[in-house]
Amino acid sequence: MSNETYELKAEARERVGKGSARELRRNGQIPSVIYGDKQSPVSIALSRNEVTKKVHAGGFMTTLVTIDVDGKKYNVLPKDYQLDPVRDFLMHVDFLRVSKNTQVTVEVPVHFINEEKSPGIKRGGVLNIVRHEVEVHCSANAIPDSFTIDLTGLEIGDGIHISHVTLPKGVTPTITDRDFTIATVAAPAGLKSEDNAATEEAEEE
Repeated sequence: MSNETYELKAEARERVGKGSARELRRNGQIPSVIYGDKQSPVSIALSRNEVTKKVHAGGFMTTLVTIDVDGKKYNVLPKDYQLDPVRDFLMHVDFLRVSKNTQVTVEVPVHFINEEKSPGIKRGGVLNIVRHEVEVHCSANAIPDSFTIDLTGLEIGDGIHISHVTLPKGVTPTITDRDFTIATVAAPAGLKSEDNAATEEAEEE
């Protein structure tokens, strides 16, 4: 997990509703809510530019944030954000209050290394990624940045399952009833066609 956190300045929102939200957006801000930890929700306004930069920097949903609301600080984790469906700019962000004991459910990105050391890919096989993220339960202060999967030695037809991933202590996948697939090394289209032709010939004989 990255120990990097950052701070955002926010203003308390006295008024809520569509009219107030539209006014905020016209002024370069976005409406947001801090909730959870058995406390009342706090409605705030954030700088759209600042939050957009954090979203585009990557790791937004797995990085803890300190939000300073008029001098009062909240430790939070982004839980959801909404984009305008047409213009693709931020419309709203939800944050969850967290403490060192808070358990959260997050989607952790999967990264693949050593494609050049996979005999199957060298022969023209294709890395077929089934899951770009893996959803896990973990402590809010121990969220992994990513899971790295080594493709060394994989042949065409090999699969990579969650059991191949070394999970940090205290991190468990939300799917526990099966050894689910994260990726496979699939045969290239040409090889599939040749295999099919061979099969058809064998059947005709």
